[in-house]
Amino acid sequence: MPSFDISSEVNLQEIDNAVNQTVKEILARYDFKGSKSTIEFDKTKKIIKYLAEDDYKMGAIYDMLQSKVHKRGISLKSLKKGDITDAGGQMKRCEITLVMGIETEKAKEITKIIKESKLKVQAQIQDEKVRVTGKKRDDLQDVMALLRGKEFDIPLQFGNFRD
Repeated sequence: MPSFDISSEVNLQEIDNAVNQTVKEILARYDFKGSKSTIEFDKTKKIIKYLAEDDYKMGAIYDMLQSKVHKRGISLKSLKKGDITDAGGQMKRCEITLVMGIETEKAKEITKIIKESKLKVQAQIQDEKVRVTGKKRDDLQDVMALLRGKEFDIPLQFGNFRD
């Protein structure tokens, strides 16, 4: 029986490259000359941390990072920005967490949408993925089209298609 997996993954190497490009742009920009602004990516915790002197520079760094991430083909929904906090002195700090995997609440919502569509497919939650199986390949493609039309606050990828 044909099947495919619905997942929400981010290529960590592409995120690392986007952060490195942002660092290079910070060093090259005139409005950041003499600034103590930094940005770094922690691969193990999947967190991007950045520091700047004021709100303007905080916003500029976030905008630079978003443009670099978008140019690399990664959905901006995979970046979850935290609150801006004081880091001592005049510095401000912010953390961005990467959205990886589908939480059980979102997975339940996805399976509910699939079941309400009355298509002849079965959806089951497996860890941080949702597997959809059906007798016809066309039904699976209809499910993909249905989910692409819906708005979720996480990026969805369709993979592991088996015939």
